[in-house]
Order: sequence, then C-alpha cells, then structure tokens
Amino acid sequence: MAMAADTPEEPGRVAVAARPPELLQRAHLIGIGGAGMSGIGRILLARGAEVSGSDAKESRAFLTLRAQGAQIAVGQAAENLDLAGGDPTAVIVSTAIRDDNPELAAARARGIPVLHRAEALAALMEGHRVACIAGTHGKTSTTSMLTVALQHCRLDPSFAIGGDLNESGANAHHGEGGVFVAEADESDGSFLSYAPDVAVVTNVEPDHLDHHGTVDAYIAVFTEFLGRITPGGALVVCADDAAAAELACRAEAAGVRVLRYGRSATGEHDARVVAYEPADEGGTVRLALGGEELEVRVTVPGEHMAFNAVAALLAGLELGAPVDGMLAGLAVFGGVRRRFEFKGRAADVRVYDDYAHHPTEVDAQLRAVRHAAGTGRVVVVFQPHLYSRTEAFASEFAEALGLADEVILLDVYGAREEPKPGVSGELVAERITGAAVHYEPAFDRATALAADLVKPGDLLVTMGAGDVTQLGPEILAELDRRGV
Repeated sequence: MAMAADTPEEPGRVAVAARPPELLQRAHLIGIGGAGMSGIGRILLARGAEVSGSDAKESRAFLTLRAQGAQIAVGQAAENLDLAGGDPTAVIVSTAIRDDNPELAAARARGIPVLHRAEALAALMEGHRVACIAGTHGKTSTTSMLTVALQHCRLDPSFAIGGDLNESGANAHHGEGGVFVAEADESDGSFLSYAPDVAVVTNVEPDHLDHHGTVDAYIAVFTEFLGRITPGGALVVCADDAAAAELACRAEAAGVRVLRYGRSATGEHDARVVAYEPADEGGTVRLALGGEELEVRVTVPGEHMAFNAVAALLAGLELGAPVDGMLAGLAVFGGVRRRFEFKGRAADVRVYDDYAHHPTEVDAQLRAVRHAAGTGRVVVVFQPHLYSRTEAFASEFAEALGLADEVILLDVYGAREEPKPGVSGELVAERITGAAVHYEPAFDRATALAADLVKPGDLLVTMGAGDVTQLGPEILAELDRRGV
C-alpha cells in the first residue's frame, strides 16, 4: 500500500487514448436520461463517439448531452435508431428496458449488437486501473468520495457514479489519469461484468429481492463479484458488517488480498477506527493505519459517511494516491446530489433531500439528521420505493422512521413494478411508534401538509428514491408564500 507523505507536484499518470471501443463508435442508448446511461453517454462523447438516444421524457441530463453533440429523441420509436444517420454499431440498454420496447425490438430485428449498460461500461474501463465500489448501502457516496479525493491528488480519474457530484454537477467523466472509478450495482447482478483491480464492499444486507428472489441468492452474487477481482488485486471491506466480513474470509481463502476497515479491523494492514467525533457539519474519524494514527475529516454528517470515507481512503491508497492528498481531498468533499442535500431555508426551517430508500439507510440518515437538527424537531416526508421492498420491510421502515418527531408517509413509488393489492404507504404508517404519523396518499397534498406541520427551528428532510425529491423546493416556496 502506497503511503507517501506528500502530494507530488505531478503524480505519475498513464495517459489513456480518448477513443471509444470499436463496438461503441456509434452507440444508441435507450433510456439515455437515466443516471447510469447518461454517464456512459458523457464518456462516449468525450472519447469521440457518435451518440444517439431516447427517453420517455425530457430531463436535465439531455441538455448536457445535446450540447456535447448527442442526437436525442423524446419518446421511443424504431426510427430513433437512425438518429445518427445510419445503424448504430451497438444499442445499449439497462435492466429497466423491456423486451417489447420498439427500439430494442428493432435493433434485434436488424441484427444490431445489444449491450447491457454494465457491459458497455466494462468496455470503457479497458486499459485502466479499475476501482469498483459495491455494497447494499453507501455505494454512491463512497464512489464519489474516492473520485473527489483522487481529483484532489491531480490523478484525473475517469468515473461513473449513480449521482451527481456537488463539486462538478456531473455523474461521469473521461479522465486522462489511467484510473477508472465506478459504482458497482448489485441490484440486477450486472456488476459481474466488471473486473476490478480494487473492489470495495461497504456492507451486505438483503435488498432487491424482486430480482434475486432469495436472501441467499442476493448474497451469492456478491461472492461471485469477488471472483471478478483481477489477480494481484485487493478487496476493501467493512469488518463491522457481519455479511461483508464473511465475504472477506471467503476472498482470503481464494487468495485475494483483503484490507479491512472499521472498529473490528485488527490486522496489520487494516484501518482500525479508534473513534468517531461528530461535529456541527460532518465529523472526524481517528484511525490506526500502518502503525500511524490518522484523522479523516468529512464535511457530510453521519458516522456512516465517515466510514465510507475510510473505505475511499484505502481504495485510493491501493491505486497509488498519496495519503496526505487523499486526506485533504476527503476533507473538502462536498457531497452528492440527493445525499442529505441542502435545498434551502424558509421561515427558519431548513429543508434537505435524501435518497435513503432501505430501512438501514433511513435509520442511519435520521440519526445523522437528529444531530444536525440540534434543538429543533426532525420532520421527514418519506416515500416508500417499490411495492416488493415496502411489503418485505414494512416493520423495519416503521422502526427507522420512528426516530423522527413528525412523519408524513406518502404512497409507494412503484417505479418498475405494478401495484400489489394490500401494499401501500399505510402498511408502514400503521406500524410507526414514537413519532407523530400523517399518512397522505395524495402526493399533491403533501406540500401543504408539510408547511402546516413545521415550526421555526425544525429540520425537514424529503426522503426516498422516487419523485419525493420534487417536494423540497415546493415546501420552501409554500413557506415563503405564507410568510410564516
């Protein structure tokens, strides 16, 4: 593990040719506005590829992609395959694209190669040193922290993240540093397309059972992921998470070098967390690493975020970044869009937005919110995501939401799923204890309800993976309108 004392003037970098793989020289992306797909489009355009695509509706991702030269259609039709002036060399899809999609069906009929998003990203990783960050929770934040810290070390990594960095406003970038950092999504098993030199597993907890079917199958896909680590590569893993710690043992048995972090990490090359000290904004981890004691400072609240920073530190050191540069970069990390993102203040009420959509994430984030709220109350507007997840974890969601003072419970955001009889937001609402609960199935009434409930000094957070993110600005506007 490299632990140079100072950031060099020009860290050693391996230039990577800005050329797309031959198969992706003229790529058509179905659902190009999505977080993962738009990132691939950005990188392809930066490498000189012709890019076309389509999506059901306009999004802010369209503006950047069009400005860079992408041909994009709103709505999906077979003729969209001709946007770039001829057959694409490949059509790229995500798991969300159904077989009856007219563009996908037309591509297959014409014999155009069809790649999953992860397969396309794997092709873009070729020739780089690759770091992939996986785990049930914390993937986006950890990937973002690692990316920002490497940028601070002037290593100019390429990256693909499931959220927009606050520093750059981007979710992807083609860099010239010879390093590629990517968020590795286990939800559909597609991260098995990657071959990382450094893999991070933050934690493993049952989720996405709509795809994997059983808890055992979900855990098994992480075991397969370990087998994708390149010879001589390393696994960075949280020793405090029981399932992740078990994965670490399996990896070691298979000959993979393992670096653990957490309070339970005790090995010679591990990062042992000695203490965590919260601050008004963020916190500090005291860390024993390589015979030294280090301080890792973060400006985002919550112990879980500080632990994510430790994972990013270990991954960065494995990639050859200097320790001082990594620590400095982590200290200035400004967060990720929709990860406890500050939306504004009105009537002495602070409003944030957060992507938490699993009970463990909700619990961790509300504990951090409680500290950030100080003497004020915590009001959460929560939107369950997926009928299958709501049904499986209704009691766990209720327990986590009970950490707030006031809970507005919206109905389920179904996303890719059809409604399920008997499964609604009320399933969670009726189980909550310890907080005042307001079940509001009518989305358009939530803004006024939130404005009615909040008091000066409160902290309100909109939470969930669906369109609940729209409510923060609306609540601020309503508070301003009322002149409270």
